[in-house]
Amino acid sequence: MRQEAASARRLLGVQSQHGRSDQAAGEWLRPTFELRFGRCSMATVLVPIPDRDFDPTETGVPWRTLRQRRHHVVFATPDGKVARADPRMVTGEGLGVWAPLMRANKNGRSAYQEMSQCEEFRHPIPYDHIRPESLDGMILPGGHARGMREYLESNRLQSIVSQFFARNQPVGAICHGVLLAARSRGTDSRSVLYGKTTTALTKFMELTAWTFTCLYLGDYYRTYSTTVEDEVRAALAAPEHFIPGPISIIRDSPNNLAAGFTVRDGNYLSARWPGDAHRFGSEFAAMLDAQSTERD
Repeated sequence: MRQEAASARRLLGVQSQHGRSDQAAGEWLRPTFELRFGRCSMATVLVPIPDRDFDPTETGVPWRTLRQRRHHVVFATPDGKVARADPRMVTGEGLGVWAPLMRANKNGRSAYQEMSQCEEFRHPIPYDHIRPESLDGMILPGGHARGMREYLESNRLQSIVSQFFARNQPVGAICHGVLLAARSRGTDSRSVLYGKTTTALTKFMELTAWTFTCLYLGDYYRTYSTTVEDEVRAALAAPEHFIPGPISIIRDSPNNLAAGFTVRDGNYLSARWPGDAHRFGSEFAAMLDAQSTERD
């Protein structure tokens, strides 16, 4: 696949990572897959991430699911540089006795490892080169370490999220990714989530992780002083539009999607934590499949 993608870029006149044209940015991988599989079976999905500290499972598992369904992902980072996940979530270093529960499990780590070696991840586009009109959907992953703030507070990304909602394109958000959606404003100055139902990282989950680790990791699990759930609820039309779901300590898997939890409202899909990632990825791919069928 790497050689095929490189060949397609050469045929299409797309330059290297640091030299490709604005016109090609955001679209250079779409022709690769159209040439191989045909347009009707594919969707191109944007996955914006920060330079560092995104969650490996919440990014890697949906990526792998989309790839298995023959959809294609375009990654975007602030400056077009290759990103890296929160190393603590990959290795468990510093989590002490809680490492087996809190770090990425085997499925999450293997998905991240595959993703980190793929062509599209190694050649992200800058946020400023994102063109929503050339994309079919978007996934907003989460993560909680300090490196996430650049992504969560990006005016550029908030504008792009707003455009996706305005165009009624499929948007999936998981964990802190829902916070980015909640901060994105429509033309009425309200959050794009106003009037929708959603879930996100729950206050119970966030504060439990912080309580277990704050003595030796400080506020590692508190991205902001306000919890994700509280900020998201405040952006909704009514507090009860936030659906926390059942208490979960068991992660889902490719063979046990029922262990995960998601909330869907039209073309918007949300989930809470890495333990929902397989169900989240599968349901988002199904949304794209349905959209492709309607378009065809």
